Amino acid sequence: MVDGLGSADDPWMLAPGEHALAMTKRRANRLGFAILLTFFRERGRFPRHESEIEPQGVAALSRQLDASLPVDGEAFLTGRTAERLRAEIPVRFGFREATVADADMLTVWLRDHVAGETGGEIEPMIARLEARCRELAIEPPTADRVERIARAALHAHEERFHTAIYRWLSPTSRERLDELLCPDKTDSEPPVSDDPSSSAPALLLKLRGNPGRPSLASMQDELLKLELIRRIGLPSNLFDQISPRDLERCRRRVSVEAPHELRRHPEAARLTWLAAFVYLHARTLTDDLVDLLIETIHQIGARAERRVERELL
Repeated sequence: MVDGLGSADDPWMLAPGEHALAMTKRRANRLGFAILLTFFRERGRFPRHESEIEPQGVAALSRQLDASLPVDGEAFLTGRTAERLRAEIPVRFGFREATVADADMLTVWLRDHVAGETGGEIEPMIARLEARCRELAIEPPTADRVERIARAALHAHEERFHTAIYRWLSPTSRERLDELLCPDKTDSEPPVSDDPSSSAPALLLKLRGNPGRPSLASMQDELLKLELIRRIGLPSNLFDQISPRDLERCRRRVSVEAPHELRRHPEAARLTWLAAFVYLHARTLTDDLVDLLIETIHQIGARAERRVERELL
């Protein structure tokens, strides 16, 4: 067993050098120092709350140091004594404090390598950021700062994603995507009111609708939807390099927001979401058409059998 970061098989077992170092502290501070030391050794950062520390680990350290269990579990996490105890631990493992340049570097790394894989969730990005800090021997910033870095990286990733897709779209495709948020000009029924939410559903909400019961009419409806999507003319390789989680997040956005709400978003973001929605929806429509065709043929065969049986009877 050595004193290196994460080297111990048992995370709560003190290496000989660590045990000797803890014993140099005042008796009242030994256990707190050992808790901070072993926690940092395993995670590359200090605990932010008492709940992160396992009671069985504290008990194991208490036995090794022949120290009594603390009455107040958070006593070693705050205060001047805690600051003094913390000061020498990162240096022991070769860690340094994060700088502004480190924060910028971590933001770019998260944007390029992590944001597209997490589906817009912040917690996984924070976990990856802390793991990256450990790899680089950098003591992570405060929890608030870490969250701000993760959110900044996600925002930068989304802006780059939206801009790239927007540039790939032709002017005609952009126009036809925006037409999905307008009333269907072929719909003979007038809007219920002047409220945009009552007049806008025509095209987009028609695409969102379920295929309904198997019949020739429902098959025709689904074919019209598919033809509407193909008419938009999205490039076949538009999303080849895009994470499936990014696409799914766009699809969910379009699926839950009303058309008049979608119009309020910046053009690049709005058209990217709509393009991802119709791209994925085209696949769903194809599957629905196959299912409808099989079910319709089955129903035609069943009706024919019943007609033959009636005639025989």
